Amino acid sequence: MQSANMLLRKIVRNSVLPFAAQHGMKKDSFQLSRTLSLSLCLKLDKSCEPSEKLDLDEWKKVMKSGLQEEVSETVSEPKELSSLAAARETLEMWRLAGRAVPEKISEEQLKTFMECPSKSAKKKYLKYLHIKELYKKNEKRKMDEKRERRLEAQDEASKTDETKKSSFVCLWSSTMDKAYNWRAAQSMIFGQPLVFDMSYEKEMSVREVANTVRQLVLSESCNRRSVDPFHIHFCNFKDDSLYQREFIKHYREAWDKLLITVTDQCYTEIFPKDKLIYLTADSPKVMKTFDHDKIYIVGSMVDKSIKTGVSLARAKRLGLETAALPLEKYLLWSTGAKNLTLDQMMHILLTLKDTADWKKALEFVPKRKYCGFVNKPVKDLKKTLDLINTLKLGKAREEVEKKLARNYPKK
Repeated sequence: MQSANMLLRKIVRNSVLPFAAQHGMKKDSFQLSRTLSLSLCLKLDKSCEPSEKLDLDEWKKVMKSGLQEEVSETVSEPKELSSLAAARETLEMWRLAGRAVPEKISEEQLKTFMECPSKSAKKKYLKYLHIKELYKKNEKRKMDEKRERRLEAQDEASKTDETKKSSFVCLWSSTMDKAYNWRAAQSMIFGQPLVFDMSYEKEMSVREVANTVRQLVLSESCNRRSVDPFHIHFCNFKDDSLYQREFIKHYREAWDKLLITVTDQCYTEIFPKDKLIYLTADSPKVMKTFDHDKIYIVGSMVDKSIKTGVSLARAKRLGLETAALPLEKYLLWSTGAKNLTLDQMMHILLTLKDTADWKKALEFVPKRKYCGFVNKPVKDLKKTLDLINTLKLGKAREEVEKKLARNYPKK
């Protein structure tokens, strides 16, 4: 009998007490001595029968409540599933009725739809989802149209490129390149030399050097396409310099195939000094005519950041003759600096070489810098030019103040 009692105690400890603790019930409500009490005769005499029956009513109640909760948990899941299915059915009914309902809806959106407090709130939420879905469809349609237009433009461009790259056009371009190269090769033997002084790298920034190289590339292409090109010389050109790196960026593999002369020597070591003329805007001597027997030197630099007189000082230090373009003689100079870019200088010199006409040559000067060409002699226009300069410098105001001081002296 004692073994039976111990077995019942173990069952209660292992099953009932943990379940009761899980559901917040106290251990005091289960007094083992009360529920499993036996008569004294059972303890004293094993042959006696128990006077009391086991009181397991509380145990049954707890077990029943646990089973009901488990059943309710298992039943709640199909209830949620059934509510979601019902919500989907209502959505289908509203869609068939013609209301604003989205075509695709996620479970989270469906749960928020179910949590809406009223029917109007549910309608507003579904309308919001419907508008959002339409907006996404519209954006996708626009992206598809843009992609189609881009593909059509690429197809048209490829077709035009194919038409451009016909046999006749390719033949024409190849023959013209051969003709240009032939002229450049002839100029290296018989052409008039034109020197670009490449000794100004240390006086410019990286950006200014890149701008200078860009202008030199334009000058070389303009010279190569002219009827009678110059024989271009890049003097004072150092290997692995910033000039060379920028030229390689532009020309790449064609840099070694250019029909020009590149040397690290100075122009005074290659040509006689009596034939060299350094073109600089700071020169006091004005160039009147183009001399085909002279060798003109152009400084390869950007004049905006260089101090005035740098190229003139270099020419004087080397004992060379200098000259400036007659811009004021032929142009009514209004605004801007009188320094020109290297490609503009190349256009002017090529035109002078071919035509010897200053008006045609100076047409390559930007029109924002001058008002027009001079039609009267310079002496007649000197008064107007002086008047413009005085107005710019504010000297007219000083003269007016002097006249007022003379006419109305202070007491």
